[in-house]
Amino acid sequence: MFVDGVRTPFGRAGEKGMYWNTRADDLAVKTITGLLERNPSLPPARVDDVAIAATTQQGDQGLTLGRTAAILAGLPMSVPGFAIDRMCAGAMTAVTTTGSGIGFGQYDVVIAGGVEHMGRHPMGLDADPNPRFLAEKLVAADALNMGNTAERLHDRFPELTKERADRFGMLSQQKVQAAYDAGNIQPDLVQVALRTESGWGLATEDEGRRPETTMEGLATLKTPFRPHGRVTAGNASPLTDGATAAILASSDAAKELGLTTKMRMVSFAFAGVEPEVMGIGPIPSTEKALKRAGLDISDIGLFELNEAFAVQVLSFLDHFGIADDDERVNPWGGAIAIGHPLAASGVRLMLQLARQFEQRPDVRYGVTAMCVGLGQGGTVIWENPHHKRYGKGR
Repeated sequence: MFVDGVRTPFGRAGEKGMYWNTRADDLAVKTITGLLERNPSLPPARVDDVAIAATTQQGDQGLTLGRTAAILAGLPMSVPGFAIDRMCAGAMTAVTTTGSGIGFGQYDVVIAGGVEHMGRHPMGLDADPNPRFLAEKLVAADALNMGNTAERLHDRFPELTKERADRFGMLSQQKVQAAYDAGNIQPDLVQVALRTESGWGLATEDEGRRPETTMEGLATLKTPFRPHGRVTAGNASPLTDGATAAILASSDAAKELGLTTKMRMVSFAFAGVEPEVMGIGPIPSTEKALKRAGLDISDIGLFELNEAFAVQVLSFLDHFGIADDDERVNPWGGAIAIGHPLAASGVRLMLQLARQFEQRPDVRYGVTAMCVGLGQGGTVIWENPHHKRYGKGR
């Protein structure tokens, strides 16, 4: 059961971003302490494990993050922890891995999440890919450049036009702002103290939003990955810093400890695709997850799809016969506006779905799904405990 989750506000990566002087592990710690403060009926000693993901595990994102963050957050020394990496699906994998442990009866309560400080640790920094990848033509030379993989989706599917991608990006910005105006985003943000040249400040909201975005403005943006390309800063997620964390528990432990549950994990799946077109990864992973759950795509009432690139989400929608502007898809916007701090984003999707479940008792099932670098996709199917079939919930 998904009990609760929080995240830091997401900040622009780099020297001009609000977290430039903030350590990555401190961002992770802030989410853990925020969770525990919001759930005082959970004794810290009852946490069985802490899984924190990061894509670039070095410096202040290294040293077995789950364990170090747990200690820094004040959890008892008896609480173990570990780090995990599945690039963009790191936090998602932290949830599915520890959630599987709960389902197998080996955990009662866990904390799972992710952090990425892309300003300090750009994706792939100091990585040393095996030369066989290229020498044996296992992957294309530019398959590790996510922007190039997005351009390839445009090449493979000509119907995925730049105009569609730009419109999707513009709508994401507008939907995120509307969600902020309605107060839907703020409840799950933990404030973070900031040290700047002018003194101390406080991060209270996502930094990179551009609600004033227009189609005319998007049409003028440069295409950095190839001349006359279609992927721009307006239809792709920005480089971002941030952290997320969630509490998962068995139904028995949640009842014993008086914890309210927001979602039930029904099934999950990960799948591999050609690294050169990694953006289609969520298609086979979703098909696998649906099959395992005995469900059809028509059973899904809400989709939280990570907007690494607009074209990636559009390829998913086209495959399943879903309209670009379908109200079930990212109703509060997504990563194009909020940001995508790689290994943290999986839980961000879950936070928004859980909030939407509370407001939508007519919806029984929801999906969180994302593409993953090196040619993968990840999907989790969730059930809404507020659904009308449960009466007042459970």
